[in-house]
Amino acid sequence: MTARPAPAPDQPHDLVGIGIGPFNLSLAALAHNIPASTDDPRPLAATFYEQRPAFHWHPGLLLDGASLQVPFLADLVTLADPASPWSFLNYLRTRDRLFPFYFAERFHIQRAEYDAYCRWVSEQLPGLHFGHQVDAVRWNTDRVLFEVDFTQLDRDGEAEALGRAYARHIALGIGTEPFVPEPLKPLAEAEAVPVLHSADYLRHRERLLAAEHITVIGSGQSGAEIFLDLLRARPEGAEKIHWLARTQAFAPMEYSKLGLEHFTPDYSRYFHALPESARDELVPRQWQLHKGIDADTIAAIHDELYRRTLHGGWPDATLTPGVHVRTAGRVANTRVELHLEHTQQGTRSRLTTDAVILATGYRERPLDAVLGSLGPYLSRDASHRPRIDDQYRLVLDPAVTGHVYVQNAERHTHGVGAPDLGLAAWRSATILNNLTRAHPYPLPERTAFTTFGLAPQAPRIPAQAPALVPLSHSV
Repeated sequence: MTARPAPAPDQPHDLVGIGIGPFNLSLAALAHNIPASTDDPRPLAATFYEQRPAFHWHPGLLLDGASLQVPFLADLVTLADPASPWSFLNYLRTRDRLFPFYFAERFHIQRAEYDAYCRWVSEQLPGLHFGHQVDAVRWNTDRVLFEVDFTQLDRDGEAEALGRAYARHIALGIGTEPFVPEPLKPLAEAEAVPVLHSADYLRHRERLLAAEHITVIGSGQSGAEIFLDLLRARPEGAEKIHWLARTQAFAPMEYSKLGLEHFTPDYSRYFHALPESARDELVPRQWQLHKGIDADTIAAIHDELYRRTLHGGWPDATLTPGVHVRTAGRVANTRVELHLEHTQQGTRSRLTTDAVILATGYRERPLDAVLGSLGPYLSRDASHRPRIDDQYRLVLDPAVTGHVYVQNAERHTHGVGAPDLGLAAWRSATILNNLTRAHPYPLPERTAFTTFGLAPQAPRIPAQAPALVPLSHSV
């Protein structure tokens, strides 16, 4: 590999984004051609790094016909800037598809179309660098800038060159990673038995369909879509599918109009102002707001099961909620034995299967993996999580004068809307308004009919940590 180039102190970026998923792509789109600040009319200098070779959004779950669970207006920019050239409607216009979309009368577009739209933005927007893996972020006390070390990768993902960038501010959009329950981790890491996360479903679909018996674990939208896809592909009377879930029911997602107001800026502000203990108690109770199944998918599953009873008999498909996997092991090297427990009955059982699909969701990637060197500057809450203020900034020691903004890493401080695409443009605009202090994006003060508290609450900004000795000066 070539050495890191000498830094160019006169050319720092205003903003370096780490990760290019939908949220940082939204930030990049809204950052395009806005002024750097109220005192600096030049365009904001922003650059973004992503280790993958190109944009792809959950490719393992782009099932035929699968739709987004948010309307098309929840694109990268529209809810902050409807006139943006990076809107979904403008994407359709450039593809000569506006009239077909108009007559299709679709408020919810397919996931594959959303993926194609985002990829179009990523290919047109300047300042995006794919094949760049960020290795470390440090605060340079001499330059009063963030120092970002990265590795440029070739097409095979091998290191090709080292680089360094300087930035006044950082935006972390490193996304989430598939969650594999502890009892199943050893099997998921082995090759002999197909135990895999739903994120890899399409890549292994043919292998899974060849299995005699298949088990799907997880009661959310992904689990439901995979169960339906498998059911439709299996012969009638010989489906041999189990669908297991920890939740007490295969429940519909809360999709009432007032229920959806939990995904508004008003609710985010209300949630942020709550005490930490109240927030921690509240999030698990709201699982149906974001972990349920949409009503159309539930109906399609029931319709398919019912259709298979028309000529007598029942399909060989078992749907059991209220169950968790205690332990799991391999049987005869090619099969899996799941040890199950029913939480309400207090009963235990065993299930032998040939393949397991873990629709067990995603977890936020730990920020420390990238921000290790900034660890001593971070203020943390009682659970050792980073404190995040109402402007989506990590609360840092005053010695660090730059800001680190976070995207989709703040559920513990901002609530269930953190991973929701519908808040992407609003959060990006909030970040850019704060960063530039020029407020290029006027945002509404009120966004919900619901008043979430008895009295207006001021934003709850955690107290800054006491001053620390900078790392470069420590003993």
